[in-house]
Amino acid sequence: MYTTLIGAQNLAELPPSSVRVFDCRFDLADPDAGARKFAQEHIPGASYLHLDLDLSGAVEPGKTGRHPLPDQGTFRALLRSHGVGDATQVVAYDDAGGMFAARLWWMVRWTGHQRVAVLDGGYQAWAARNGSHPVGALPDDAVSVPPVTMPEVREHVHGGTRTLLDARANDRFHGHNETIDPKAGHIAGALNAPFQNNLAADGRFLDSASLREQFGTLLAGEGGKPVVCYCGSGVTAAHNVLAMVHAGLSEPALYPGSWSEWITDPGNPMET
Repeated sequence: MYTTLIGAQNLAELPPSSVRVFDCRFDLADPDAGARKFAQEHIPGASYLHLDLDLSGAVEPGKTGRHPLPDQGTFRALLRSHGVGDATQVVAYDDAGGMFAARLWWMVRWTGHQRVAVLDGGYQAWAARNGSHPVGALPDDAVSVPPVTMPEVREHVHGGTRTLLDARANDRFHGHNETIDPKAGHIAGALNAPFQNNLAADGRFLDSASLREQFGTLLAGEGGKPVVCYCGSGVTAAHNVLAMVHAGLSEPALYPGSWSEWITDPGNPMET
């Protein structure tokens, strides 16, 4: 069973009947780009899941972030419709270092299904080995991974009970070069952990020891407090959750609403 990362060779060796592969390629600037890429080429047997249409719920201006979670029951039904059962190994991939695949990884775990992994190196790793291996209902009592809500984050900020990790690039964290959201900055007291730091130069994840050292250094002064990961809209934050789990660290919580939801309430503490 693979629960964090899986290599292209390992994926190719899995029995087709035991695995469901999902293509999560996406471009925030061109939302249809991933679907076009999928139509041109994809891992045999894979299904395409769209960030906006499949991995997000309805956006409510002034209330939600840019990529709120969908209804959990609706998402569970979507997985079932793609043949995901209790014993199915789910594999997610993209071509952006796991940026979007990690969102699906977290969401599958959110439903209580633990047999889910991200293809390390993404579609590029699969294409490089010229793989052509064809790859072909969640249990109601599964233990889910609950998300953190804005009121809960607000309590943590005021009480200092958890450490917040922001997965956005350093310039956006500090309020510079904000081209996506209407307000710049970060949640008060948060630490910056750009998700790109989880990757090696070849686009694969760093090894678990390196990730453990990286996060250990960042969190050294936090007294072992539980971690909450966020970003702009709950996408790249899942990358940090995946990286920390792969590193053997305690699994952090995900705040799906993230910065784009946080700024809808002007009373929420913010910093630059």
